[in-house]
Amino acid sequence: MASDAPASVRGGGVLVALQGLAGLAFAVALLVRAMGGASTQGNNVYGEAGYFAVIGVAVLAVGIGLVLGRYWARSPAVVVELLLLGVAWYAAGPSGRPEFGIPVGVMCVVVLFLLFSARSREWALGLDEDEDGKPTNGG
Repeated sequence: MASDAPASVRGGGVLVALQGLAGLAFAVALLVRAMGGASTQGNNVYGEAGYFAVIGVAVLAVGIGLVLGRYWARSPAVVVELLLLGVAWYAAGPSGRPEFGIPVGVMCVVVLFLLFSARSREWALGLDEDEDGKPTNGG
């Protein structure tokens, strides 16, 4: 099925889907760690892995929705990127882990740029061009 979404939306969707896959990979890593006997005092590693699995699947679904040109996926993607931007800031600053925070922050800014480009906004608003190249409401 061909998507009518512009390349910027589809590209942002690929990046969001990669973030979802990263969340799933983290959940798997937590499960492997828990099954290996590693445990933290007062911490339910299985519950944490389940939490990251649910979030990872949701973010992956949003990314796939953008790639397929689904209008509903743009707003959740923006919210995810804004939340991850806060996580990136915390990782780069107060946590002292800029090797994690800076790349995540850059990726968030790139996705937000792609989702807020002029063509992406026109697509999200349902604006099309008529024969003369003038925008019309595609309703």
